[in-house]
Amino acid sequence: MARVFPEGRLAYGMQLPVQSQSSIYAEPWEASAGAADLAAVARAADRAGFGYLATCDHVAIPRRLAGPMGTVWYDPVATLAFLAGITERVRLLSHVAIVGLRHPLATAKQYATLDHLSGGRLVLGVGAGHVREEFEALGADFEGRGPVLDETLDALRAALGPEEFPEFEGERFSFRDLGQLPRPAQRRIPVWVGGSSPAAVRRAAVRGDGWLPQGDPRDRIPAQVARIRELREAAGVEGPFEVGAITEPLYVGEPGWDTGRRTLTGKAEALAESLREYRVLGVDQIQVRFRSRDRAELVDQITAFGAEVAPLLDDRSGPGAPVDPARTAGLTDPTD
Repeated sequence: MARVFPEGRLAYGMQLPVQSQSSIYAEPWEASAGAADLAAVARAADRAGFGYLATCDHVAIPRRLAGPMGTVWYDPVATLAFLAGITERVRLLSHVAIVGLRHPLATAKQYATLDHLSGGRLVLGVGAGHVREEFEALGADFEGRGPVLDETLDALRAALGPEEFPEFEGERFSFRDLGQLPRPAQRRIPVWVGGSSPAAVRRAAVRGDGWLPQGDPRDRIPAQVARIRELREAAGVEGPFEVGAITEPLYVGEPGWDTGRRTLTGKAEALAESLREYRVLGVDQIQVRFRSRDRAELVDQITAFGAEVAPLLDDRSGPGAPVDPARTAGLTDPTD
């Protein structure tokens, strides 16, 4: 079992724009954007040293949720495969794939092929899902989605392993003597589990290689990390484990326009000082999102972050180092 990112440094990735357009976070310019914009942003992140690019997963949005969620949700496998062909180093993360909507062999075929074609760059992020109508339309079990996800993850461990003829026997799924080539390029696909409910945290601890919280504020992270450690110890689970966090919205520099009161803005040193706090909280990788008014501004923000902020993310002695409030001068306080 191997880590996705080296231990002891704060890695950074981003959820891509355009491919999901909930009104909660999408910028207005994304509504008329398309493949060229997505490609430009992905290439910029790849050049800037981002650890991963992430895409979401929804098959169909019911009319009752179309207002806040929107109906623009690109297919994650198709989108990540497209990105694999135009990038070189960046990891490709499904954040998150609702794998309970599909048979694990179908999921394994898609993601094994993606990992094979990308040269081993897949990180499989999974979650239980929350849209009842989506499950019902596909004939999936909404009420039992938690147990279904648990068994699906166990089945995927077998189906995404190195064997040409994987075997699994469970309550809902079973398969043997069914060959699937190509196999993934990675011997073990990293699986990060998303969600912040007690069930999701337990699932991440016991069945995952990492945890993707769903917007937990900074003050909640230490308790969640401690709980994961307790659960892993109790279950006898060993090996590397990577904790993620979604940061506040960011803007490198002084925006000159209203980026919202929660957005962290300021010089690179101040932003890096604030973001390094996540390491103190036990976080291994942060998912960042930049405010922008068009594609060019977003590309500029990605480039500036990679060149100016990222080199400062690890300029301290290690986890537990104190944060000096005096160095955050000029940084917008997200709690004001």
